[in-house]
Amino acid sequence: MGKYDFKMQRLFLRHILADGARIEVDRGQANYLMNVLRLKDGDYVLVFNGSDGEWLAKISSNSRRDCALQLMERTREQTERNDLMYMFAPLKHARLDYLVQKAVEMGAGSLKPVMTQHTQASRVNLERMEANVIEAAEQCGVLSIPEVLAPQPLKDVLEVWSQAQPGRKLLFCDEGEGTDNPLMTLAQLKDAGLNPLAVLVGPEGGFSDEERQELRAMEFVVPIPLGPRILRADTAAVAALTVIQATLGDWR
Repeated sequence: MGKYDFKMQRLFLRHILADGARIEVDRGQANYLMNVLRLKDGDYVLVFNGSDGEWLAKISSNSRRDCALQLMERTREQTERNDLMYMFAPLKHARLDYLVQKAVEMGAGSLKPVMTQHTQASRVNLERMEANVIEAAEQCGVLSIPEVLAPQPLKDVLEVWSQAQPGRKLLFCDEGEGTDNPLMTLAQLKDAGLNPLAVLVGPEGGFSDEERQELRAMEFVVPIPLGPRILRADTAAVAALTVIQATLGDWR
């Protein structure tokens, strides 16, 4: 990802972005720009839509209730979405918001909720997840919006994995792994050549014995530990993505 201006506000738009375009933003975004951020006529923001790169836009407004954006120039070319799938057992409310935002910041390209035997949250608000994805992308300079995938039972996902995700390894974050250090296992994957990767983190109560046995029996699954301490599920998301990005991902 190219450098961007940390000092400027960024806004996600559901519009085609092109040189010279003038975009009338909706009432909610106008309120955000004019009343929350306290911007005014003639100020500048950076805008993006996940496919046309990032643009410098000039605000045109005659009131605090509406405004338009005049695109001036492209500041960054579009980047491709990362091919790293983050799979997780849904959490409740604010902790799920945190997990989703951090996964975006850490470079996940898609987010998939999976329902496990010990999952505490029975429903997933996909619109809220998508809003958190966009908010994290706006705040952290992300250009490619990660995809939010529909929730499924873990068992169903595993049954069709080889057909749906050919060649993709599933890094199973297993608190019962015999070692505390994931680096040796990840180094072996690196030496064997990079494959598309997915990461699976379980619920607060951990995976059931049945789920752990089923996962460990599948040849596309690679169990890894996350250190000697018990981590909350949202903390485990950050820990797992950090160590994987540092060894197999785009930090190298």
